[in-house]
Amino acid sequence: MKNSIHAAPKGLSALAKAWWNKLTDEYGIDDQAGLLLLETAMRAMDRMTEAAALITQHGIVTEDRFGQLRPNPATTIERDSRAAMISALKALNLDLEPIGKPGRQPGK
Repeated sequence: MKNSIHAAPKGLSALAKAWWNKLTDEYGIDDQAGLLLLETAMRAMDRMTEAAALITQHGIVTEDRFGQLRPNPATTIERDSRAAMISALKALNLDLEPIGKPGRQPGK
């Protein structure tokens, strides 16, 4: 069953939109708080993906002006974005495998 009531927010990547559609459909997320948490998770996923691409491009470490190796600043963005995404998904109770029929309990 396709949930066409709540389209993915503008500005999300194609991957994040696909996950938005999957999660709103499978878990029946349609309340305002749930949609806000899901948007937070999807935007964090996009930042995490962007940071991962920068790490792939520039490496996990960079050289400072003194020639010393330092962590690529994108590693912090990737880590923080992953934590924000996981936190939002946990707040939606999506960190547990559904038992029986997928979906959040009504009113939660």
